[in-house]
Amino acid sequence: MEALKKLRIVIRAAQRHSNWIEKQCGVTGAQLWVMQELHEAPGLRVGEVAERLAIHQTTTSNLVDALVKKGYVIKARDQNDQRVVKLVLTEKGEAVITRAPTPARGLLPESLQKLNAEQLRELNKSLQALLNVIERADESFALQPLPFTM
Repeated sequence: MEALKKLRIVIRAAQRHSNWIEKQCGVTGAQLWVMQELHEAPGLRVGEVAERLAIHQTTTSNLVDALVKKGYVIKARDQNDQRVVKLVLTEKGEAVITRAPTPARGLLPESLQKLNAEQLRELNKSLQALLNVIERADESFALQPLPFTM
C-alpha cells in the first residue's frame, strides 16, 4: 500500500501543478511546455516539438493549433523550403512564458531530470515490472500527455 500511496502523491502533485499553470497562464500544462520549447528554440517544426515532449505528432499539432488560435504561436513557412512550417512564439506568447510559473515543462519531466542515472534506471526497472503485471496495458499511452495536462 505504501507504493500505491506514493503513486497517488506523484500523480496528484502533477495534477495540482497543471491546474495551477492553467489558472495562472490560461493555457494547459502541455501547451505551456510547447511554449517553453519554442521560447528556447524558436523555429522548431511540429515533429521536433513532438520529439522534445515525447508525444505523438498529431497530439502536438492539436496543441499547437490551440496556441495559434489563442494568438500565442504563429506558423511560418521556411524561406528556403516552403514545405517546412516553423513555429514561433508571438509577443503575446512570449509574455505568457515570461510570467509563467515554473517548471514550465511540468512537474514530472523536470523532476525526472533531477534524478541521477542510477535512480532513473531503478525507477524505469520498477515501472516496467509494474507494467508487466498490468493486464491490457496500452503502450500507445506512452506518446500521450497525461489527460489533466491537456
